[in-house]
Amino acid sequence: MLRVKNMSVDYGATRVVHDLGLALADDEIVTLVGPTGCGKTTVLQAIAGLVPMATGEVALGDWTATAKHWVPPEKRGIGMVFQDFALFPHLTVEKNIGFRLDDPAVVDHWLQRLRLVEKRHARPGTLSGGQKQRVALARALAHSPKLMLLDEPLSNLDAALKDSLRREIRDALKAAGVPAIWVTHDQDEALSVGDRLGVLEHGRLVQLDDPETCFCRPASRFVAGFLGEASFLAGNLAGDSATTPLGDIPAWPVDTREGAVDLLLRPDDCSLVGDSADGNGQVRFAQYEGGTWLYAVEVDGGIHLQVRTSHETRLAVGDRVQLQVTTTHPLAAFSRTA
Repeated sequence: MLRVKNMSVDYGATRVVHDLGLALADDEIVTLVGPTGCGKTTVLQAIAGLVPMATGEVALGDWTATAKHWVPPEKRGIGMVFQDFALFPHLTVEKNIGFRLDDPAVVDHWLQRLRLVEKRHARPGTLSGGQKQRVALARALAHSPKLMLLDEPLSNLDAALKDSLRREIRDALKAAGVPAIWVTHDQDEALSVGDRLGVLEHGRLVQLDDPETCFCRPASRFVAGFLGEASFLAGNLAGDSATTPLGDIPAWPVDTREGAVDLLLRPDDCSLVGDSADGNGQVRFAQYEGGTWLYAVEVDGGIHLQVRTSHETRLAVGDRVQLQVTTTHPLAAFSRTA
C-alpha cells in the first residue's frame, strides 16, 4: 500500500506542493485533477523519486523515502505512463513491452490483454495514438510494478478514443491488481476513472473522496466550480432548507449553518419550459451538444443559471421560459461571505 505523509516539494524558493497526504489501497485508482500549474505532475515525480521532497515521506512495500533519505527511482518498483508514450522507436511492439524482461510469456499475456497481438512485430511509428498508449501501459505492467503513475495518459488522443481507452486502461489496472495515481486535467475522465478523486489547488489537496461526493458535495467553492459546470443561486439558509427567488430548496451547509448563502446548481438540477406566458426568465445563450442542449438563462431579477435539456427541447436566444429547480437532493450551500 502506498502511503504519502506531509509531502512538500520546493522549486527553488517556491513551495509547489504543500503537506500532501494520502494512502492507496492495494488495487485502488486515485485520479488527481486541478488547474494548470497546481502541482499534479510534481506530485507524481516526487512519489517516483524524480524530484526531491522538501518535507514528508513516501512509503511503498519495503521502502520508505524521506527528505533526508532518497530512494532511487529504479528501486521503488513504480511503473509510469506518460502522455508522449516514450516508446523506443527502433523496437517492435513486443520488444518494447519485453524490454529487460526474460519471460516471453509475460509479453504474450499483455499483448493479448491489451489487444496488441496483431501488432506484435510493428514499430511505434506505424501505430495509432491509442495503440501506442496501450503499448506503453503493457510495457509498464509487464514489469509487475507495485504502483502505477499515469501522467495525462490520454491528453494526446481524440475525444472518441479517450472514452473507450480510459475504460480499457482502468480494466487492465484492475485486472492486474495494481494501485494507481492518474493525473488528468479532464474532469470527465477523473470522475469516471477513479475510485477516489483528489482535487489540488495551489499545491494543496483540498478534497479527496469518491467522485460522486466531490461532485455533489464539494468541500469548497473552488472544488464546486472546478468540477463541472456550476451556477450559484442566492438564498437564505435555515435548517435544511434555503429560501430563494425560485422557491424553497433542500440544502446542506458546507461552510455556514445559516444566513445568506449561494447554492450550487448543476445544469441537470433544473428544467425549462418554453413558450410560457408567465415565464420567469429569458434564454441568453444556447449550445447544441448532440444528445443535449445547454442553455444559459437570465431569471427575472438578474440571476444567471445554466440548464441542460434533452435534444428535443429546442429554444432560441430571447425565448421566454419557465425555469424550475427540479432536483430532489440537497444542494451544497456556501456562505456568501466566505
